[in-house]
Amino acid sequence: MNIVLLGAPGAGKGTQSAKLVDAYGFKHLSTGDLLRAAVKEGTELGKQAKSFMDAGELVPDEVVIGLVREQLEADPEASYLLDGFPRTPAQAVALDGVLSDISKKLDYAIALEVDNEVVVARMAQRRVCRSCGFPGTVETGPVCPQCGGEMYQRDDDNEETVRNRLDVYDKSTSPLIDYYRGNGTLVEIDGNQTPDEVFEAVKAAIQ
Repeated sequence: MNIVLLGAPGAGKGTQSAKLVDAYGFKHLSTGDLLRAAVKEGTELGKQAKSFMDAGELVPDEVVIGLVREQLEADPEASYLLDGFPRTPAQAVALDGVLSDISKKLDYAIALEVDNEVVVARMAQRRVCRSCGFPGTVETGPVCPQCGGEMYQRDDDNEETVRNRLDVYDKSTSPLIDYYRGNGTLVEIDGNQTPDEVFEAVKAAIQ
């Protein structure tokens, strides 16, 4: 089974990804993590990505798709959970092509639907581990329960930035939602519920 997880910043993708990996053994592919790892390792695609990132530009589709292809082809028998990719219909078409090349397909595109005001409130509470990226909240405390690192608030989790990111997400992702609705893989989940309630809804949708 292969799944794409869609949702605005703060919709709970990180939390649900962790739950899905624990429950089903998915390989979690986050394009942000892939980009950072490729840059750190100095791979050919990493060098290409770094040149754009250093210039403050978006990394082109072909580079991101290349990184995703490398991961999928490295273990074609695995079940994958893609988080943060695709972001556009063009990327979705490219992903379908990559999966087809290794005789796989996308089973579900799960969209976590959350009210914007709920997202703004959540982001104000969000904390992330500086060392391992563990997603938490103010209630998690200053120490990461996973690795003992420092829990901190990202600079882009302030209200103004969050609202701008939500506007960008709404405009860029609406066509992607339509794409997956059109091919019958879209599953829309009410993300305003508690994390456990959302997870139960996700499980019910994919079983």
